[in-house]
Amino acid sequence: MAEHGIRLGRVQETLLIPLYGRAVENRKEQPALRDTRAAEIVASIDYDFARFDNLPSLTGAVLRTSLFDRWVTDFLTTRPTGTVVEIGTGLNTRYERVDHAQARWFDLDLPDVIDLRRTFFADTPRRTMIAASVTDETWADGVTAQAGGPCFFVAEAVLPFLRETDVRHVVGLLADRFPGSLLALDTAGAAFIDAQDRHDAMSKVEARMQWTCDDPAELAEWRPGTQILASHTLSSLPPRMYDELPAAYQEMLSGLAAQRLPQAEAYRLNLLQLP
Repeated sequence: MAEHGIRLGRVQETLLIPLYGRAVENRKEQPALRDTRAAEIVASIDYDFARFDNLPSLTGAVLRTSLFDRWVTDFLTTRPTGTVVEIGTGLNTRYERVDHAQARWFDLDLPDVIDLRRTFFADTPRRTMIAASVTDETWADGVTAQAGGPCFFVAEAVLPFLRETDVRHVVGLLADRFPGSLLALDTAGAAFIDAQDRHDAMSKVEARMQWTCDDPAELAEWRPGTQILASHTLSSLPPRMYDELPAAYQEMLSGLAAQRLPQAEAYRLNLLQLP
């Protein structure tokens, strides 16, 4: 029985889409990822999740999360005592899926989201929630005071909802305060941004993305020395990840690649090395 009501801002409400995607995925016999915690959270929230049933975007959200999980895992494999910062953490459970038992974690999001998150999670000696906007530089003080080793920033389904001036500010803040860090983020080109009113999931909520990025390579021009380590569409995932997906996913992605749909090609998952 649902126990917790939802009071979130328009953009913040979108966190429920990937949460539900992971819960639905968890029911499958051969999932792209397992997330029992997401299933438990969905079951306890009073919200009309049925509006997102049978949407292809749920699968896309799960694949995006899975790729970001892999990048964080690779980071922690080589830097087990490093720091992971989830920007716009929502109700993500990446810590539960990939934590290596030594890393320092920070979960950053707006106050209404953190209030909701505290219903399901608690701070620990290695894991801290921070209630702040990513554009507010004060949150970085708390991270720099406690962080150990290099940092990996994960901004999943967050930055496209900001204005470009704010995204530039955030990237500059990370580069200045945490030089040499890694940043995983998604970008949306004009073909994706312009189709939001017809998008299967975005059409079900009021929030709209604002930042248009047709070529992630332009991010390297914002800060000299920035490197684009990887950039993938959902139809061009890394071979190692593709080979490990269930056969049904491989078939679906092969079909998507053959179609080369403008909207699908305009949405990319990127890994940056900051200068």
